[in-house]
Amino acid sequence: MKITAAVTTAPKSRFELVELDLDEPRPDEVQVRLTACGVCHTDAVVRDQWYPTPLPAVLGHEGAGVVETVGSAVTDLAPGDKVVLSFNSCGSCRSCLNGHPAYCENFYTHNFSGRRPDGDTAFTQNGEAVSSHFFGQSAFATVSNVARRSVVKVDHDAPLELLGPLGCGIQTGAGAVLNVLNPEAGSSIVVFGAGAVGLAAVLASVVANATTIVAVDIVPSRLDLARELGATHTVDGRATDQVKQIKEITGGGAQYAVDTTGVAPVFRTMTDCMGVRGHAALVGASALGTESTIDIGTQLLSGQTISMVVEGDSNPQLFIPRLIDLYRAGRFPFDKLVKTYPMADINDAFEDSESGETLKPVVLL
Repeated sequence: MKITAAVTTAPKSRFELVELDLDEPRPDEVQVRLTACGVCHTDAVVRDQWYPTPLPAVLGHEGAGVVETVGSAVTDLAPGDKVVLSFNSCGSCRSCLNGHPAYCENFYTHNFSGRRPDGDTAFTQNGEAVSSHFFGQSAFATVSNVARRSVVKVDHDAPLELLGPLGCGIQTGAGAVLNVLNPEAGSSIVVFGAGAVGLAAVLASVVANATTIVAVDIVPSRLDLARELGATHTVDGRATDQVKQIKEITGGGAQYAVDTTGVAPVFRTMTDCMGVRGHAALVGASALGTESTIDIGTQLLSGQTISMVVEGDSNPQLFIPRLIDLYRAGRFPFDKLVKTYPMADINDAFEDSESGETLKPVVLL
């Protein structure tokens, strides 16, 4: 099948819209005609080879669309079903069997290798392989063959042009709060970084009934939006007294914290601002080899916990429908973060994401 895809060929290069050949779906795959795909920071860092997915590649891992056909082993989906796409996992390792597929022991193979587990690619151009199956989906394409475990069925009236970001970025921020930190009603939480992931964490903190929600960022407009979405306090991330401010706001230190930035000094600030037995989650991606520090002499007495969180430690089959239900109930208005772009403007979407002009770009395919 001839399809159109946005292909990245080199670090920091522009995406090129090209015609590719798509093979037939394997027995455990679902062929999906994409409606939309969110733009995520992970797409940019893989394009720039922070992680070694082979190039050229079709990226995109926040897809949403309609099932075209299913492989012979897929019995629970049918052509015409609306679906949201998320990360892939093996389904058979200890983590997957324990209900934590985000920590799949074969996560790299199923999400970053650019190949099916058997080494084949779904896309070719003039007979040459183009990396596919990024997060099991490679959704910057008009049609893609997607791993069944990446596919989440949604209601027939679901707004597909909006829902793709639930597959990664929004799921990550919300899941860090609701699945990992699980703050009790009336608690305090501080969120570092008020981008799409951070604001999803703010929205989830409201859902959890936290009563002191602090957003930290260096962009005033993002802090304004954080307040609109439920943050009770904001702190300028450039301030030299951030820790002091946060401790004053939270009455001695935050009970919970999330770092969505992946910036080493921010991670240190997060550990310094927490209260006794505080629990923090790191979700921001950093280049391999990035290091930060913790004052272990002081923090030993705090009893604090730091969790490294991938994909909100969520089971997409359960968590994405939960977020959709919250959105429909008016309790999780993540649509306020989204701006759509036509496929021809995919490079503008990435530039606007990097500059911060758009919190969550979604490319319409």
